[in-house]
This record gives sequence, structure tokens and C-alpha cells, in this order.
Amino acid sequence: MYSWPVQDSKARFSELLDASVDKGPQIVTRRGVETAVMVPIEEWRRLKAAAPPDIKTLLLRLHHRFENLIPPHRKFHRRTPVDLQ
Repeated sequence: MYSWPVQDSKARFSELLDASVDKGPQIVTRRGVETAVMVPIEEWRRLKAAAPPDIKTLLLRLHHRFENLIPPHRKFHRRTPVDLQ
């Protein structure tokens, strides 16, 4: 992966875009610190599909989330009394 300072990435954005499509992910740095990555859209979609869902998505799913909170009712059988005579 090639690293682009933020000033160069702004000035030569078209080249940055072409490089990310042709050569793969491109890193953008700010003051020498890796800050962002530009990736082709196909790779972004692949990464998004492979990522686990976020907490909001998990909580808003429409399946039954609360069905197993209460354990099932058990039926108890009474023992028959024993005659001690």
C-alpha cells in the first residue's frame, strides 16, 4: 500500500482514486500518522458484508429476543402416600 500525505491526496485526488482502483487500498496520512484508507467500492462492500452487525442492528432485529427469558413451567407430580400400617 502506498501512503499519501493529506495535502497530496487533496491536490491529486483523481490520481489517488485511480491508484486505489488499480493498485488496491491507499493510505492517507496527516502529520505522518496513518489516518484513513481509500479502497475500491467492491472491496468496501465485501468488507461490510463480512463484518459482524453493530449493536443497533442486533437490538432492532425483528426476531423474538425475549422468548427465552422465562424458563418453561414444569409440572410436578405428587408422590402417593405410603401406608405405614
